[in-house]
Amino acid sequence: VTATDATAFGRNYFNRYSAPETEEDEFADERAEILEEAAALKKSAVDYMHPEVGVTATDATLFGRNYFNRYSAPETEEDEFADERTEIMEEAAALKKSAVDYMHPEVGVTATDAT
Repeated sequence: VTATDATAFGRNYFNRYSAPETEEDEFADERAEILEEAAALKKSAVDYMHPEVGVTATDATLFGRNYFNRYSAPETEEDEFADERTEIMEEAAALKKSAVDYMHPEVGVTATDAT
């Protein structure tokens, strides 16, 4: 084949002696693995720092049976424990209200006349 057109010839900039060295396949594979691990770590960090985002699952194997609410499950809490738990929750709500009132003095105090 004889070519006389000047545009038919080109210079290979990748194999010339002054070209920057290219990365070997082994190093390129290792770099790709490291970047994948970094992306996975970043995703874990974002998931940890933002729990409000939630979890999305579409795999059928991720769903399980709830053994605590099935009809054949034994009763888990007795009445006296339920009453005690209710009292504890009421006390916790009162403590939370006190803490909110302490941390937010700008809310103000409302007075009611006892007479």
